[in-house]
Amino acid sequence: MTSVQSPAPFQITPATGGHGLSLSDSAAKRLAKLGEVEGHPVMLRVAVDGGGCSGFQYRLDLVQAAEADDIRISHDGQTALVDAVSLPFLKGSEIAWVDELAGAQFVIRNPNAASSCGCGVSFSI
Repeated sequence: MTSVQSPAPFQITPATGGHGLSLSDSAAKRLAKLGEVEGHPVMLRVAVDGGGCSGFQYRLDLVQAAEADDIRISHDGQTALVDAVSLPFLKGSEIAWVDELAGAQFVIRNPNAASSCGCGVSFSI
């Protein structure tokens, strides 16, 4: 009897650049679309703050300019930015855009998170 394995709920695209982070195709496409709507390129700033219902929470902002010490994660001409303090919490993560029945949003697919809240904004390690 042959067993069939179900696919993983998501697959993280391998990162490049030595920082262990990646920007998915869906996130890059969404950033490009947001830039078109705004009339200028935008970047997604991703940070980890203390707090939230699970201990840490993601902070996501659209920005036009990078800070001097930002780490850049680029894919298909689009960029996400992460500060050095947040980087260890995000190592190996993928930044994606999901558009589901429950809503559309940028999400962090973080293999370091031991648990997360229902909305996906808060996590614990």
